[in-house]
Amino acid sequence: MTTTMTNIEDRTDDPGLVIETATTRVLTLARTWLAWDGKPRLSEDGERIYTPHKVIRRYADHLVDHLAQIEALLAGVPTRPNGWRESRMTTVADFARFTEGDLNEAVERLTRLSRTIRLRLLVAGPSEWDRPRDGSWTLREIAEHVGSSWYAEQLGDLSSPPPAA
Repeated sequence: MTTTMTNIEDRTDDPGLVIETATTRVLTLARTWLAWDGKPRLSEDGERIYTPHKVIRRYADHLVDHLAQIEALLAGVPTRPNGWRESRMTTVADFARFTEGDLNEAVERLTRLSRTIRLRLLVAGPSEWDRPRDGSWTLREIAEHVGSSWYAEQLGDLSSPPPAA
């Protein structure tokens, strides 16, 4: 039996592509955060604050949470309840200066995580992507949910100073 490798970029129906696209956007914005002035930014809903480290932490946590959810759904077992306080909590470490080393770590971590989810979805295959699962999102719906750069957009592009108030 001969197997052939397919170039992942040649896929036409690929629900995980949206996740890698969001990660690219997150990292594009993160490259501007080396200029961060140390002041947290208020989210659009006015309920949370964001710093570069918090955005990276929350985006990575979001990817991990939903990768675990995908794995549990495919295994036919309940997902582990989430015990994190999520984005309502800001840690002392979230206020640290964002350095080139931090950016490099974020690039490596987020790129690998988003690619892992994409590959997992591809391995699960089209028959699993839209299969209803009692009380849960489909795998495609999970991918669409995770495929958002919302956390990073809350901090935004810091390559130029914010407009004067």
